Amino acid sequence: MAKKNEASAAGLPGRRSQAARNDETILEAARAVFIEDPRAPVSAVAARAGVGMSALYRRYAGKEELLRRLCHDGLLRFVCEAEAALADPDPWRALTAFLGRVVDADVHSLTVHLAGSFTPTEQMYADSLRAAELGTRLVERARGCGRLRADIVPDDVTLVLEGCAAIRLPDAERTRQLRRRHLALLVRGMDAAAARGGDGGGGRGPSGAGDRGGADTGGGSDGGGPDVLPGPPPTGEELGWRWRT
Repeated sequence: MAKKNEASAAGLPGRRSQAARNDETILEAARAVFIEDPRAPVSAVAARAGVGMSALYRRYAGKEELLRRLCHDGLLRFVCEAEAALADPDPWRALTAFLGRVVDADVHSLTVHLAGSFTPTEQMYADSLRAAELGTRLVERARGCGRLRADIVPDDVTLVLEGCAAIRLPDAERTRQLRRRHLALLVRGMDAAAARGGDGGGGRGPSGAGDRGGADTGGGSDGGGPDVLPGPPPTGEELGWRWRT
């Protein structure tokens, strides 16, 4: 019996490792399937993962549990990246590098496609508050050092990330390139130094060097500073309505 237990214990890490690999395969398949079609059945996930329905149901009770797991993983990735960014003493570099990492991780595709399709858990609500707190700190630091436009709020940054996530092509690498290009364009518009006509740390201002008068945003001017953004900024309540099931 002792030898049998020892053999079982020795084999346990390998089985756990295989189980973890199987779980990751299922989650990757679920992410791809549900981003393409949030209404897809779990059988499509099993088919894409190359596993039987019984293997999937041993890990997840159903589609809603899978959706919760996917979105919670994305939320935790956001928190992890934000915490790492706050360790950077340069507020503007911290914010822009954070945005790049979150876009590359494709965190907000889950929000864009899956919001409202499941009931979040209490832990997800708690982690979302943590994510909002960290995101607000990143934005406030960048505003405080004078690099982020004073009229940008944290929820503006949320929409920047969602706008990048909306870019999706069949070619994953081309998708990544275009998202990064779009993010660079948006960050340029967020940069107070660039909007004032400075180089913002490298490159031309958003209206282009040598342009007379710059681009008209329809919001007027604050007397030499960046053009004022039109309309009131987005609010957390406006962005949160879609999570109501």
